[in-house]
Amino acid sequence: MFGVSSFSRQCDGVSRRQILQAGGLGLFGLNLPSLLRAEAASKSDAKPMNCILLFTAGGMSNIDTFDLKPDAPVEYRGEFTPISSNVPGTQVCEYLPRMAQAMDKVCMIKSIVHGESGDHTAAMHYMLTGYPQRPDPTGQPVGSTIYPAFGSVIAKELGWRNNLPPNVLIGNKMSYVGAGYLSSKYDPLPIKADPNAKEFSVEDVSIPNEIGFDRTMRRRRMLDRLDGWQRQVESAMKSPNANPATGGAVLDRSEFYRQAFDLITSPAAKKAFDLQSEPDALRDRYGRTREGQATLLARRLVESGVRFVTVGFLGWDTHVKNFISLKQPLLPTLDQAYSALLEDLSQRGMLDSTLVICAGEFGRTPGVNGGGGRDHYAPCNAVGFSGAGTAMGHTVGKTDSKCASVVGQSNSTLDYAATIYRLLGIDDSQEYHTEDGRPVLINAGGKPIEGVIA
Repeated sequence: MFGVSSFSRQCDGVSRRQILQAGGLGLFGLNLPSLLRAEAASKSDAKPMNCILLFTAGGMSNIDTFDLKPDAPVEYRGEFTPISSNVPGTQVCEYLPRMAQAMDKVCMIKSIVHGESGDHTAAMHYMLTGYPQRPDPTGQPVGSTIYPAFGSVIAKELGWRNNLPPNVLIGNKMSYVGAGYLSSKYDPLPIKADPNAKEFSVEDVSIPNEIGFDRTMRRRRMLDRLDGWQRQVESAMKSPNANPATGGAVLDRSEFYRQAFDLITSPAAKKAFDLQSEPDALRDRYGRTREGQATLLARRLVESGVRFVTVGFLGWDTHVKNFISLKQPLLPTLDQAYSALLEDLSQRGMLDSTLVICAGEFGRTPGVNGGGGRDHYAPCNAVGFSGAGTAMGHTVGKTDSKCASVVGQSNSTLDYAATIYRLLGIDDSQEYHTEDGRPVLINAGGKPIEGVIA
């Protein structure tokens, strides 16, 4: 997505035609996608809320983490013992001791159900966009639209800030994290490198070595010349015989290339991605793992101006050896990163303005299978909300004695999405349009989940 390209010749003294041809090239050694056009959608009067989504890709076992059933038969309750948390009456798994002392900062939701879908692909669409999606076996949608992920909606509504993109994804191998029917300019900036690696760096947030500062500055001067020509185009576009489509594309291109330059030369961007500047003690607190350091990076990004960060926690599809995998490494890794993030945001005074979500695409079966694992299970899930006006310190919804079904009021993923948008100050009753002009509602009738918003 963010590949490297270069000019085969220097950019000084180029002709008008060459400037036009440059539109398809990466001016700064980058192919920063049309994501950069998101600044045009920035709304300066938007409520200054941010979001960090910790996504346990594969499906976290709710019955083994935040919804244990110690009184159920052993083939349901599994191997783990619950421990008390700092919220009276709330228990968590024994392998989440740090989270046990952070549950006063979590509103745990157990009422979210997304129909019959036990398929990873469809379920990720449910939980990353809020909308149902039924793909065929190849993963392609059948008779339905691919909707934008939450981060892409936030990018469209709130836009760039401090020369930083609004939507960032740390990790890969996740479906439906992009802009769907919206323009790809709202796709996340992907960070595929391991933040725990000694030589961690972010592609496209620094000047590529093969380009260098001097060539980058020459290309900036070319951009300035393009701006001068742009002003002539703007004047020409006032003519009744002007071609708005051609002119608009050219006018946009200059601004978006300037954003590319600003991103790779921005002190704010360099500072945001500089994990080495964090104290060793804090880095240790988050955990010296890919997920732990990615979560710390997410905090740095929202602190610097990024609106929405998705952190992929991989490996949660525990069909076999569920308890072995959870004991090490899954639960200790999540326990450190999740609890450290809540503590860190709280100490920095950022929790009030940062929504933290911990979710997967579904839960796991209440019964343990023959391989010592648990399979996909959509009827029950456990999703944690924190900060940004959530009613922290209590549980919303409940499940039966075997964690097989929701008891009482259940909520759809449209309700889940409505809750997220309400907390982030987004009007989800708005109507967007697909590329072919078809109107689509941001949210088709979901209502905020009762009891989640303080």
